[in-house]
Amino acid sequence: MSAPHFDLFHALILATAGCIAGLMNSIAGGGTLVTFPTLIYVGLPSIAANATSTVALLPATFGGAIGYRNKIRQIVPWLKLFVPVSLLGGLIGGILLVQTPSKMFDTMVPFLILFATILFMAQSSFARFLGSRVAISHQKPPSKRWIYGSVIFQFAVAIYGGYFGAGIGILMLASLGVLGFEDIHEMNTLKVILGFLINIVAAVYFIVSGLIYWPEALVMACGAVIGGYSGAHFAQKVPQKRVRSVITAIGLIISAVMFWRQFS
Repeated sequence: MSAPHFDLFHALILATAGCIAGLMNSIAGGGTLVTFPTLIYVGLPSIAANATSTVALLPATFGGAIGYRNKIRQIVPWLKLFVPVSLLGGLIGGILLVQTPSKMFDTMVPFLILFATILFMAQSSFARFLGSRVAISHQKPPSKRWIYGSVIFQFAVAIYGGYFGAGIGILMLASLGVLGFEDIHEMNTLKVILGFLINIVAAVYFIVSGLIYWPEALVMACGAVIGGYSGAHFAQKVPQKRVRSVITAIGLIISAVMFWRQFS
C-alpha cells in the first residue's frame, strides 16, 4: 500500500520526522508523538498510521535493546516473569487496534496523544519517586503480592503498548520502582527489552493484517536510525530538561491540533 500522492516531498517529511523521533527517543523518549501525527498528515488513515509508526520505529528500538545486552544476565529472573505477559499483552493490544472501528479510533487519537504527553510530563516526578525507593536486598525481597500486582500491571501496559505505545517506558519504570529496583541500568534494560517485545509482536500482527504502508515505513525507519545514532552522540551534551520541555510542547501542540481537527 502507498499513501495518496506519495512523492519526494512526502518522503523528505517522513525521513525528517523519523530522524527527529530517533533523536528524541535516544535523548528523552516520546518519538511516537512525532511519527504518528506525521503519517496522518501525509494521508494515512489513523489506524494504519499507528501501525506503520510502530514498524518504522522498530529498528531503532532493536538497536537500543542490543545496547543493553551486557546487563541481561542480571535480570533473567525478571525477564522470565515479565516476557510472557508482555508478548501476550502486546498481541492483544494489536488485535484491539485492528478491531477498533476507524471513526472510534479517530475520536480517540487526540486523547491518546494527550495522555502520552501527560505521561512524558510526569517523567521527572517518576524519576524523583524512583530515586526515593530502597534497593532490593536479599534480606527483604518484594512480597508475592507486589510481584503479582506488577505482573498484572505489566500486562495492562503491554496491551496499551500494542494498541498505541507512547509512554509505556515511563509506566514500566514506575512499576519497577514500586518493586524496589534501584539500579537504573537494570531498570532501563528491562524497560527497553520488554518495550521491544511488546512492539515486535504487535508489529508482526499489523504486518499480517496488511496495515503497513511500506514506502512510508521504510523511509521513516531510515530517518529514525540516523536520528537514534545522532542522539547517542548528543545525549551527553544537550540538557535533558530543555529537551523534555521541547518534546512536551510538541506533544501539547499536536494534541491541541488533533482536538481541533476532530471536534471543530
